[in-house]
Amino acid sequence: MSNYIHVTIHVTDQFEKDVLVAHLFDNGFEGIEEKAEELNAFIKEDQFNEVEVKGILDTYNLPYAATLVAKQNWNALWESNFEPVIVEGFCMIRADFHDRDETLPLDIIITPKMSFGTGHHATTYMMVEQMSQLSFDNKTVADFGTGTGILAIIAEKLGASHITAIDVDDFSIENATENIERNKCYNIEVIQADLFSGTKKFDIILANINKNVIIDNIHSLAAALNVGGRVLLSGLLKEDEHDILMACQLYNLRRVNTVERNKWIAILLEHNI
Repeated sequence: MSNYIHVTIHVTDQFEKDVLVAHLFDNGFEGIEEKAEELNAFIKEDQFNEVEVKGILDTYNLPYAATLVAKQNWNALWESNFEPVIVEGFCMIRADFHDRDETLPLDIIITPKMSFGTGHHATTYMMVEQMSQLSFDNKTVADFGTGTGILAIIAEKLGASHITAIDVDDFSIENATENIERNKCYNIEVIQADLFSGTKKFDIILANINKNVIIDNIHSLAAALNVGGRVLLSGLLKEDEHDILMACQLYNLRRVNTVERNKWIAILLEHNI
């Protein structure tokens, strides 16, 4: 399994942060942590192209540092930075070394281990927030790009009868499986794949990835939805909305709503006959 490169970028302007996050994801970075005065971005060592990264950052005249993170050091790095995430009135996403908030209905324990999706990023937060408004009772669910498994875990906690969690990355498959066990979930099947297969049918599909992957797989996502099914998409910037909706329209997916957080968006769509 690969080591990772940790790139620390010193940046305070929110617009620059949002643009950089989009560029970095497009260049193979798998996870980005946003702080007040910096971005912490992570990419597999064998996929890191410092010339490309420097070219992106030179455009904004931003300093950066790149360091190697061995797999065995990942937890220590994460634990030193991680704070619990609370989606108001709904759930707490925490590490096992944090105390539970007994006032919230859902308690989710997540340890990333080179996977990403802890609720800190706006896209994951919006997905969780939107999920709180949907009915998952006895629903079949797909979580495409599961990462840590957080959305699949929440789907089961909300009553889904079966969840298929899909990811291409070895670390994500390993990590999602561990988090699923840690949260005592028993109805989640973890599958390693780089494309979404339309051979099974689902009531709800969750996809928190990025614009290009969503558009490349939108036909399969639509084909896999049951009549009246819902698909919730994120990993998208506000300016991606038009292209996503145009692609969805081709496959009879009607927008129900769009929510925005820090210039990122989540789009809820419904299968429209």
